[in-house]
Amino acid sequence: MSPLHEHLPIERHGEVAVVSFNRPARRNAFDLGMWQGLQATMEALSADDTLRCVVLRGAGAEAFSAGADISAFAAERGGRAQEDRYAAVLHDSMQSIRLCRHPVVAMIMGWCLGGGAGIATMCDFRVGGESCRFGITARNLGIWYPYAEIDPIIQMVGTGVAAEILIEGRIFTGREAYEKGLLSRVVPDAAVPAEAMALAGRIAEGSPLSARFHKAALRRLRG
Repeated sequence: MSPLHEHLPIERHGEVAVVSFNRPARRNAFDLGMWQGLQATMEALSADDTLRCVVLRGAGAEAFSAGADISAFAAERGGRAQEDRYAAVLHDSMQSIRLCRHPVVAMIMGWCLGGGAGIATMCDFRVGGESCRFGITARNLGIWYPYAEIDPIIQMVGTGVAAEILIEGRIFTGREAYEKGLLSRVVPDAAVPAEAMALAGRIAEGSPLSARFHKAALRRLRG
């Protein structure tokens, strides 16, 4: 499939689409254009009736994503108008994952921080390696997570663990993240790609209409 953004290539494996965050030199961090590109990509994949599952991954093994590209903040953020635009783009991008009709699997290797962890929590499944690092570092930057992005964290792990992440600033290993409920499953680092793709394959074996209904129902009933 043709990518909608140069740093977000798409591979097709039968009824499974794999989207890679391809900025390994920046630990796959997102600038504003990439956030916009992710939304466009997820909306296009959601509309594709030939798909049954989407997998999100970071290029290389060092990072799923380190989140927002801080080096781009000077140009992309600052005044009220810029902050409002950035917040709107980030919200729409994150929600495009949550609202994708197809189940979404996060393949997590290495660093999964900040907005990268936010992306992961918007997915339906999170497969991580034992040595991955999972956390949200907003407090270190003097910024905060919006309600809509905090909501799935609370739904998964409750307010106590959410406080550890957001207020205490804990960064969990893959094993700790699994024990806290942040990961759906944890496997040895080298096994992450195979396990995530096997999960996507099992999802694709089921009825797509059933999967889409159950995904929408779970989102609606937990709200």
